[in-house]
Parts: sequence; C-alpha cells; structure tokens
Amino acid sequence: MSWPNLTENKKLRDLTERAVEAVFLFCASVAVLSVIVITIYIFAKGSPAIMKIGLWQFVSGTEWQPGAEIFGIFPMIAASILVTLGAIVIGVTIGLFTAVFLAEVAPSNLVKVFRPAIELLAGIPSVVYGFFGLVVIVPLISRYLGGPGNSLLAGIIILAVMVLPTIVSIAETSMRAVPLSYKEGSLALGATHIQTIFKVIVPAAKSGIMTGVVLGIGRAIGETMAVILVTGNTVLIPKSILDPVRTLTANIALEMGYASGLHADILFSTGVILFIFIMILNIILNVLIRKKVG
Repeated sequence: MSWPNLTENKKLRDLTERAVEAVFLFCASVAVLSVIVITIYIFAKGSPAIMKIGLWQFVSGTEWQPGAEIFGIFPMIAASILVTLGAIVIGVTIGLFTAVFLAEVAPSNLVKVFRPAIELLAGIPSVVYGFFGLVVIVPLISRYLGGPGNSLLAGIIILAVMVLPTIVSIAETSMRAVPLSYKEGSLALGATHIQTIFKVIVPAAKSGIMTGVVLGIGRAIGETMAVILVTGNTVLIPKSILDPVRTLTANIALEMGYASGLHADILFSTGVILFIFIMILNIILNVLIRKKVG
C-alpha cells in the first residue's frame, strides 16, 4: 500500500474517531441537560408556592385540605420514609441472601431457573404489582391482621418485591466479580465456605451491593401506581403498620388531574420536596459508600 493511501486511511480513522466521540458527547450532554431542565422547571414552578405558604408550615403541617388552602405534607413525608425504609429492610435482606445463593451456593441448573425468574420481576409493570397487592395481599392483611387491609404494611410488601430484581442482579454481579484468589486464599487458611462468603466475598463486593441498595431505594421512593392501589391514600401520620397512608408521589398523581391555581402549584412544590429529599438521600449514601470502600 502506498504512503498516500496510508495517510488517507489514517485521516479517515481519525475523522471517524472524532465523529464517534462527538456522538458520545452529544448523548452525555442530552442526559445532563435533561436533568438540568427538569430541575429548573420543577423549582421554578414549585418554589413560589412554598414561599407563599412558608417552608416550615408546608413541610411540618399535618393537615391537607386543598379546598381551604391548607397544605401540610408532613404525613406524606412520614409515609414515604416509612414505606421506603420497610421495603428496603425486607428487600435488602432477601435480595442479599438470594444473590449469595445464586453466586456461590446454587448449582448451575438451579441458577438457570432462578435468575430468569428474578429478572422477570423487573419487567412486570408496576400497575400489575399494585393490582396483585389489591386483590391478594390487602385481603390477607385485613383477614389475618385486622384493619382495612389497604395499609402501610401492604405498601412495604409490594415495594419489597419490586426492588428485589435490582438488588439481586447488582449484588450477584458484584460477588461474581470478586477475584477467585480471595476465595481460594480464605479456604486455604481453613475458613468454611459460608465463612468465606460472609467474611471475604461479601465485604469485597460491598461497593456494588451498596449501589444496588441505592438504586433500590430510588425505585421504592419513586414508585407511584402500585402504592396508590394498596396503601389506602389517607393523609394521616400512621400510628400502626396497619394504618392507611399516602406517599408524596401518590399525592401528586392523585390530585394533579383536577388541581388548579395554588393547588396545582403546591403539587409542584411537593415534587420539589421529593426531589430535594432524594438528592440528600443519594448524597448521604454515596458518602457512606466511599467511606466504606476507602
């Protein structure tokens, strides 16, 4: 091949590389720009209403009466925190042990059955989860534990199942990524298989496991349709796990269709509070992850 042809090929490759890099930059910029635009829009729509009512009164108020222009979202904040916390406690416990089973304990033929079944959970629409909870879980709670059935407990159970695929998938991948030499070294020193799993493999994979937990929390706190169907949607601070509740996301979805004026602006304000809450939660969890990894 002649020198002119080599030069032309090199120029073509360089041009192709720059074009591909430009496409990547454009895609990344669209993602970042989308976040910025959404953030600005939500704060622009919701902040004036918060300033009009007062931040403290809005966040700490316990009554929600749009007709009387009384807007207090503390019961919904409490409900969102409690339902997410309960779902994560159950989901992380079951998800972590399931990931350990798939990554280290189960034979390959069982893994081929269990893994697709768990991954299938991620593809089920949230409204189907909510409908299942409404016709199965809610009546069971009402029959055996009392109360109306539509409750904080029903929301916790449904969300715990919904976060399982995320936690299991990421935790299993993280554990399989741990170098085999770690496991071999632990076994060579006399540790049992179970001791090796929980004292070597799981700690080595904790960064990935925590990432799965963070994503699971985001899924739980942002869920709307399934929560609407099973929690009862009553604006009150729950005194029992069997009490009906309303979360922040459910409140926005239920009332945005007919809200107008200050009421509609307040729903955007609810979105602002939810946005800030999720940001703070992600920052805290990321800091904890970095400290543990470090």
